[in-house]
Amino acid sequence: MELRPSPHVRAPLTTDAIMRHVVYAMLPIMAFSIYSFGASAVLLIAVCTGSAVLTEHLVCRFAGKPSTIGDYSAVITGMLLALTLPPGFPLWMGAVGGIVSILLGKTLFGGLGFNTFNPALVGRAFLQATFPVAITTWTPPYMEGRFVQGIPSTFTLPFLEPINVVQFVRDSGIDGFTGATPIALMRFEDIPTDTMQLFIGTTAGSLGETSALIILLCGAYLIARRMMNWRIPAAILATILLVGGAFHLLDPEVNPNPLFSLFSGGLMLGAMFMASDLVASPTTPRGMWIYGILIGGITYLIRMLGGLPEGIMYAILLGNAASPIIDRLTQPRIYGAVTTSEKKAV
Repeated sequence: MELRPSPHVRAPLTTDAIMRHVVYAMLPIMAFSIYSFGASAVLLIAVCTGSAVLTEHLVCRFAGKPSTIGDYSAVITGMLLALTLPPGFPLWMGAVGGIVSILLGKTLFGGLGFNTFNPALVGRAFLQATFPVAITTWTPPYMEGRFVQGIPSTFTLPFLEPINVVQFVRDSGIDGFTGATPIALMRFEDIPTDTMQLFIGTTAGSLGETSALIILLCGAYLIARRMMNWRIPAAILATILLVGGAFHLLDPEVNPNPLFSLFSGGLMLGAMFMASDLVASPTTPRGMWIYGILIGGITYLIRMLGGLPEGIMYAILLGNAASPIIDRLTQPRIYGAVTTSEKKAV
């Protein structure tokens, strides 16, 4: 008889299988982004994903280890990074983001299972700091000819200034476009956007943030397959809904309605696919609620009080940093263990 160490009961799913299903869940989001923004979306997704996968493969080769690209984690990192970027983001900058995501966000910490922060958000934060103008330049969806020609800024050569996208859009016959996302229009110009437009996805924004409906459906698929814990996105979205609703009731002229806060910006994508990172998030049920509430609260504070219109990226990174502490403080009591208060009582 063969004796094996615990655990003796194992889940049938492997890491590779879970990662593969995450890729499946993200395919409709990418398909909608391609439908909305055309050829530039295809190229940006391909470059970000390709650079992330290639970087991981080369790192493994230089380290003398078998390539780990078969676990799909690098694919997910590249795809998520692309979905957080504007449609016309220069391809060479996207490639830099993919490389940084793997090197700084994953390899530096020891690879899959050891990363403290979500790798895609590490790459995105680097791009935000390095290329602030390019990463806040937007184009409207459904432009004519988007499938046969890319946005000119997509093909900007390294270290050259991208073409003025707003002027390009106006030259294409679209008047009144300001180059701002709905959340920026509301934050800085008090111009609201119809909630249904945000929910369906007919506004400007990053590749993966325009349709809250599709993101919710894709996240629901992972939750139904038990590949994502529902507590984290539920805590984030509930916090935004409750806090946003409270502030809206206090001053509806200044604070947007809670549904606008829920469906605008990158909140939905971040809550469903980034904050729920299996490695960088807490593992205890109570810890997940605390983690999600923390991220939701910080996001709303940055949106209302910060210099940037969106705060989900920084909120998740701060939540990732607090995750080990949250896990340590919320560990359930070991069966039979004596607590400190019980020791003092004795």
